[in-house]
Amino acid sequence: MPLKKIIKPLLLACLCAGSSLAIAQTKVIYNANGYTPLYKGEVQQFSTLVIKNGKVVKLGGDTLKNSFPDAKLIDAHGNTLLPGLIDAHGHIIGLGNNLSQLDLRGALSIDEVTNKLKVFANNKQGWIIGRGWNQELWQKKQFPTAADLDKVVSDRPIVLSRIDGHAIWVNSKALELAGITANTQSPEGGEIIKDEFGNPTGIFVDKAESLIKQFMPKPSKQTLSDSLDAAGNHLLSLGITSTHDAGIDKTTWELYKERGELGNLPLRIVAMLSGASPDLKTMLKAGRYQDANDFMSIRSVKVYADGALGSRGAALIEDYADRKNHHGLMLETQQKLEELFTLSFKSGFSANTHAIGDKANHIVLDAYKNVFKTTGGILLRNRMEHAQIVTLDDIKRFKTLKIIPSMQPVHATSDMHMAEQRLSEKQLAGAYAWQTFLKQGSVIAAGSDYPIELANPFDGLYATITRMDHNQQPTQGWRASEVLSREDALRAFTLGGAYAAHQEFKVGSLEQGKWADFILIDKDYFKAPVDELYKINVLQTWIAGKLRYEKEAVTAQ
Repeated sequence: MPLKKIIKPLLLACLCAGSSLAIAQTKVIYNANGYTPLYKGEVQQFSTLVIKNGKVVKLGGDTLKNSFPDAKLIDAHGNTLLPGLIDAHGHIIGLGNNLSQLDLRGALSIDEVTNKLKVFANNKQGWIIGRGWNQELWQKKQFPTAADLDKVVSDRPIVLSRIDGHAIWVNSKALELAGITANTQSPEGGEIIKDEFGNPTGIFVDKAESLIKQFMPKPSKQTLSDSLDAAGNHLLSLGITSTHDAGIDKTTWELYKERGELGNLPLRIVAMLSGASPDLKTMLKAGRYQDANDFMSIRSVKVYADGALGSRGAALIEDYADRKNHHGLMLETQQKLEELFTLSFKSGFSANTHAIGDKANHIVLDAYKNVFKTTGGILLRNRMEHAQIVTLDDIKRFKTLKIIPSMQPVHATSDMHMAEQRLSEKQLAGAYAWQTFLKQGSVIAAGSDYPIELANPFDGLYATITRMDHNQQPTQGWRASEVLSREDALRAFTLGGAYAAHQEFKVGSLEQGKWADFILIDKDYFKAPVDELYKINVLQTWIAGKLRYEKEAVTAQ
């Protein structure tokens, strides 16, 4: 049965409740194989969960349900119960859009891309938008060209985003509409890829994307709202009860606050204002936002420091191993970063900075340090989004400067072969270094960076625990000294994200007084064979003690 048909009745039932999210009746979930990390560090097992007014009252054994004779009893049928999972870095509207756009994820050749494009274009008018191509999966691993797309569609503009969102591939019609010629110069912080004769090939990296995207039609607020619901439904089906949205514009900011006031958001959202938005000062002036039931929180700014590794836009201290004399792209100068941090901190907002390369991480850390000295803000729980390639000395500075590494474990397993080609052994020493961060006392906030990667958090948990792909390669795990235990991995996807959002006393674990956000799954996360972890299915998703998603009737194992 399609996902929308499963979820829609449940979602509508929740929306009809308006902002009255709490339910007065006591509920007792019993006969569960329950686990929750605790704020103090350990993992507690339980079989019974008591809920009232949407919050956790008590955890305990089988006999606990006898203490609440008037409660509504709900049998978990022995299935495993975990706290709702938190994705600390995703792009909600982008995910919602992707569900209705051309999906090129996993395409193994240009021919496969164009074949998919041919089918998709038959049912579309106007601009053709898609995402997911990755030249690293192709035999020659070279960037494609506009001519490749022109063979299929030449009368309408095509814009296809690379899987990481840091490069676009367009056809000649899009180049024509945007007025791009051999004389067009690459903007600072971006690159127009050109051929040997100086002509644009159809690939635009990082800030050069705006040369094309400024001509694309803007979505209506209703379209954005539909995308929000589509993404929310999908995330609920994966066991995600809270997600952090890494960079929103003014229209999305307005929509989120409206939906927050109406009490009809599909799941909890922690939104970051886009530091690249021309409306940033306007949004900051309005102040931080928090709705009454902790479904919408806006108190941070997403800042962009460099590009991505796949498009060779991540800013490196030394050359790329596979492109001499190229160091990637800094999207902002250190001075500009310091101005953005100062503006954010003075408004009471934390700064969450995208930094992938070791040069970008170093410069951002320097910028944080300087602004902390002049403006303060060190206690705002500022974050480094991705923190993928960091020198060992700079990893230590994260702890000193109280910067939270917000990391996406699936990046390591999807990037590992490419990273070995792009980077030297010296550069790899501090790459995707989860265990190194954890050992020094840093709190890791884990996520997926959907729709760049798949949103399934069990893919992320599997990657965190194994550093292997789904074929269990490499056999010992890639740079296996950086793996995390099952306990630490679960903490990163629950309390880690909650802490990064200033919500560790509200969500992230099933402790007394916290919101009763939890999931039922079909395998025991702590005991299942490691190769089954990414295959875990979510049976039910609950937020604030209300059922938000059900895959099917829960039956005995």
